Amino acid sequence: MIRVLLADDEQLIRQGFRRLLEMFEDVQVVAEAADGEQVLAELARLEIDIVLLDVRMRRMSGLEVLDALKGRATPPSCLVLTTFDDPELLLEAARRGAAGFVSKDIALEELIAAIRAVAAGANWFQPALTSSLRQALLRRRNGALAHNCGTLTEREIEVLRLMAGGLTNRQIAQSLQTAEGTVKNQVSSILAKMAVPDRTLAVLTAIDAGIV
Repeated sequence: MIRVLLADDEQLIRQGFRRLLEMFEDVQVVAEAADGEQVLAELARLEIDIVLLDVRMRRMSGLEVLDALKGRATPPSCLVLTTFDDPELLLEAARRGAAGFVSKDIALEELIAAIRAVAAGANWFQPALTSSLRQALLRRRNGALAHNCGTLTEREIEVLRLMAGGLTNRQIAQSLQTAEGTVKNQVSSILAKMAVPDRTLAVLTAIDAGIV
């Protein structure tokens, strides 16, 4: 069972997502929060797998929530709720640990796919790769996202593209017809070559470099 916390300052948004998620037996909405402080309070008392997190909330923003979760031993994965009107904000959320982006008008099939993928340890960036997000990445070429992609092998680039599509190591291994351990080693090599600490920044850097 995937335990979900809905965090948005608009009650109608929370109700809409709850009704959609209640249609699936493997997902349970265990709590709701109208601001960042409530998110942290709910996380302190409940076991949560996924947080659907609005970044623009009163009292404590989604970005501040992401910062607060960094110090936890086993933080829940966070899918940022967005209207794609502020790509720089999405990038900042990813840099602070968000596992992906979900549009507030997302189709039901994409919503459940995103939740399941992130619950399995993958990222969910593919639906957010709009032209505005790409432009925001281009504006950061001289910023913190380093371009260390030149030494990647063809197979590592292939793995990286599958990572950007939201696939887990196991799914990548199945797609490439190889062992999961081999993919795990390839992912580690990708992170080392790109000089990034996690899959999120690896995918963002690859998008910025035009690989994905």
